[in-house]
Amino acid sequence: MFDLVSGGLSSQAFAAALAVTLFAGFVKGTVGFAMPMILVSAFAVFLPQHLALAGLILPTLVTNLSQAFRQGVAPARETTVTYRRFLIATVAGIAISAPFADAIPRMAYLLMLGLPITIFAALQLTGRSLAIHLDHRDRAEWALGAVGGLYGGVSGIWGPPLLVFLLSTGADKGTMIRAQGVVFMIGAGALLAAHLGTGLLNAQTLGFSAALCLPALLGLFVGYRVQDRLDQARFRWWTQALLVITGLNMVRLALS
Repeated sequence: MFDLVSGGLSSQAFAAALAVTLFAGFVKGTVGFAMPMILVSAFAVFLPQHLALAGLILPTLVTNLSQAFRQGVAPARETTVTYRRFLIATVAGIAISAPFADAIPRMAYLLMLGLPITIFAALQLTGRSLAIHLDHRDRAEWALGAVGGLYGGVSGIWGPPLLVFLLSTGADKGTMIRAQGVVFMIGAGALLAAHLGTGLLNAQTLGFSAALCLPALLGLFVGYRVQDRLDQARFRWWTQALLVITGLNMVRLALS
């Protein structure tokens, strides 16, 4: 039974994966994102690349289902319509890039994602306005969605471009949380379907990914309690700060 859920890992490595997922779920519950980024960064230390990517898929899907519908079905539907361009571009990007998950060096995609994220979030923290002009909002949404999807197919990470878009357009806390949940949920569904097709998800890796859902949900619901206490200003600051930390860690992993 242990072999069915451990992905062939030792008991120590499996316990470490559970602990990392618990923490990632807590962070996601608090700020609405960062689970795949934390999992990819931490899993890279002790898991093979294919198992690290496979492991995050189901926890990402189930936690985003909860987040997307936490405020109700109608708001989730409205958000889906509002951000339909981003969603379409993300799903298309994932479908295109997923077959190349094993072909692209980890250093390349970590560096190409980590550097611009760090620069953007650091400028936001210093008070620089990077708002997207409304005349260009549709084009920015298409472009950032495509970038997120292309990265997502190979790395399991497609959240930062959405955060860049939401922060740039001044979305409030409730909109940010709901939009992240909806976009990440649909993206996770696309990633699941894509890697069922590529063979990355199989009996062994699916069992491992399913086993990580429980700690992910436990951390998520604890994080929700913290999120509900954060006002708009503190929520935005923590979002930006976490993006800086995440981006720097991606750069560190790429260069290590």
